Amino acid sequence: MMQTPASMVMGIVFAPLGLVLVFTAAITPQWREGQARVVVSGPGATLQGFRAQRLGVEAVLLVRSDGLWESCLQMSPPELKHCWPVSGAYQRDPRVRLAQGLTLTSLFLCGTGIILACIGVRCWKDLPLRGVAATGGLLMVLASLLSLTTLSVYTHNLNQLGLHEQSYKGHGSQSTQLSLRQARSLYFGWLGSCLQMVGGVALMFSLKRPKCATCPAELPTCPTCSCPDISNKANIDVYEVNC
Repeated sequence: MMQTPASMVMGIVFAPLGLVLVFTAAITPQWREGQARVVVSGPGATLQGFRAQRLGVEAVLLVRSDGLWESCLQMSPPELKHCWPVSGAYQRDPRVRLAQGLTLTSLFLCGTGIILACIGVRCWKDLPLRGVAATGGLLMVLASLLSLTTLSVYTHNLNQLGLHEQSYKGHGSQSTQLSLRQARSLYFGWLGSCLQMVGGVALMFSLKRPKCATCPAELPTCPTCSCPDISNKANIDVYEVNC
């Protein structure tokens, strides 16, 4: 029966899924999130660009979210949302810059690994390039480790990034401090990194060549593997690679 090794199938399926999830986490502004209720009343009252007088609102619920490249502020009622590129102390924080650099490097390594894996599997040929596929798997593992490092550093310092930007003033001089917590983009990142790791390790295992049980009488050697001492290996399975 013609079949592709299960390790290669796992690698070329799980790694792209992981890449999509990590990319989704990277571009979405929900790495951390916090909310607070603020009173904004009186003529001309404003809050982060929202005019309270025009809206006729005295108390609003603010939801602040931050990502690696974008921050958002949502106010309700009514439902209004304002987003802007990261700036200020949050943008200048070395831990945020580190997270940005590691994420971009991780995406590049995983993309390169997927390309090498596709070349190594060689669905248009009978024989896979096991070394090329395993190299792609190694790059995927490195990409996963970089993503996990990024997520760990960000999560550990979540409440210290741009600390003075986490408070908002409402009516009078009252200031409200936001209590930030992990948001859904982090969970996308964790899941994607784990899938990258599984796919990369599976491709690295495909470097090991299978052994044949018997060779066809008309061929001096098996086309898919080596056959030393085949007379003593009657119980080992035989397979070929094809898509």
